[in-house]
Amino acid sequence: MSQLYNSIEPNVIDDEMVQKAIEEQCPEDIGKLAKREGINFKDVMELQLSFRNILQIDNLWQFENLTKLQLDNNIIEKIEALESLVHLVWLDLSFNNIEVIEGLDTLVKLQDLSLYNNRISKIEHMDTLQELQIFSIGKNNLTALEDVIYLRRFKNLRTLNLTGNPLCDDEQYTLFVVAHLPDLVYLDFKLVSDTTVSISAFPTCEIGHQHLTDHLLCWYASNILAFGASSLQELGLQKHATAFVEYLNGSFLFDSMYAEDTEAAQLAYLPGVGDLLQAYPSWFVSVCENLFNYGLKEYEKREAEVSDFYESLHEALTANQQEGRKIILDFENRNKRRLDEIHNASSYDIAESKQAEYKEDILQLSEALMTLEMLIADQLEELIKDFKENIAVIASAFMENIKGIYPFDTFSFTIFCTMTQCRDLENHYHEKLLEISITTLEKSVKNELDEDLPADVRMLLVDKNTIVNAANASHRIRLLKIDKRESDILSNTYRW
Repeated sequence: MSQLYNSIEPNVIDDEMVQKAIEEQCPEDIGKLAKREGINFKDVMELQLSFRNILQIDNLWQFENLTKLQLDNNIIEKIEALESLVHLVWLDLSFNNIEVIEGLDTLVKLQDLSLYNNRISKIEHMDTLQELQIFSIGKNNLTALEDVIYLRRFKNLRTLNLTGNPLCDDEQYTLFVVAHLPDLVYLDFKLVSDTTVSISAFPTCEIGHQHLTDHLLCWYASNILAFGASSLQELGLQKHATAFVEYLNGSFLFDSMYAEDTEAAQLAYLPGVGDLLQAYPSWFVSVCENLFNYGLKEYEKREAEVSDFYESLHEALTANQQEGRKIILDFENRNKRRLDEIHNASSYDIAESKQAEYKEDILQLSEALMTLEMLIADQLEELIKDFKENIAVIASAFMENIKGIYPFDTFSFTIFCTMTQCRDLENHYHEKLLEISITTLEKSVKNELDEDLPADVRMLLVDKNTIVNAANASHRIRLLKIDKRESDILSNTYRW
């Protein structure tokens, strides 16, 4: 058993745990209803059981229609008891104590699988997962590059994360993976550019491996603009676009910052910049992904508000129409009787009297329907007023959080999902880059440089102004990309 058990009391998955989890995941009103009347587990599509000290997967057989399951951040040692979850599309088992990939044979619809941060030493027993598109198995114990070859059977695999495994230390790691998996779009949170793919076909390339790596870190998104409206549809990202956070669930924004930055490609050759670029992308992508998740949550809030409005609108109109039908039906019944009475009247005076009553009834019908119309107009006006106010609050809070303008009580959450945080990371990176640039310039002047830099890079080291101007120009390009993305989110939200 893990030493963690000395301080953590293991839990089991029972009805009480899953019932509580479902109630927590539901909106407040639905959660109360679920608590009062109970929920049929067969109706549940998504289930989150994160951070619950679960030791063993069990008691999930009733969730036969589940499509998304989160079991991350527990102490699970074995993948088991998932046989009945045949509709599962998304499975997160990251941050557990799993040593062997197993128990996935029936999950033939699985598209997204995360086994990040476990103890797995071999990629195996996944043959039936032919729909797999995203596979994260970083921070495990994978040592053999040959394990990558196993993944060739997954024809739909487009995103792969292996970072943090011992095999990543191999000099030929990136080229080996791209060469054996030519259809990959993302590797270790980075876009696999055409440049990488073409070079992977020539493992004996004369370009130094370190220089190549540094260069590609800056250039791996040269064709980011190819992602247009058609890609949105193909990748199923319509919801992301509607949430105004499209392309933030990964390295898209970071990639685009370098796509038009020729100075960055040159500065990447400076000694130490490669190490700096190892950390910067992951930090930046982490902020973007938090922003992406926050955007989706806010989208759900907006959609819920819109849904509530239309539901209230429908109820008001239905009630009004039903009342109108009742009034008209009562009139028609009275009208039929009066017409019979007029037709069968024994004298002209009686017929005249009945006809006068009939005319008076028509006036009363008109007044009743007019009153009903004024009532629904007032109701709709009140509904629209409340809807506008609620939407204004939700949208304003979202836009303020995106900009980093937030009340103190929400600071702890929003600091991880603002464009200000992206700018702070870029500013920090720029400061470090300037330090490296100046240090390299000083070494160059003293002829103390050990590295053999390309000619265009040495041209930047003629004086301080040249190298600083190049770094600043590169910095401005990246800041403009961040500002543009923030502006797009805000303007789209405002237009909505």
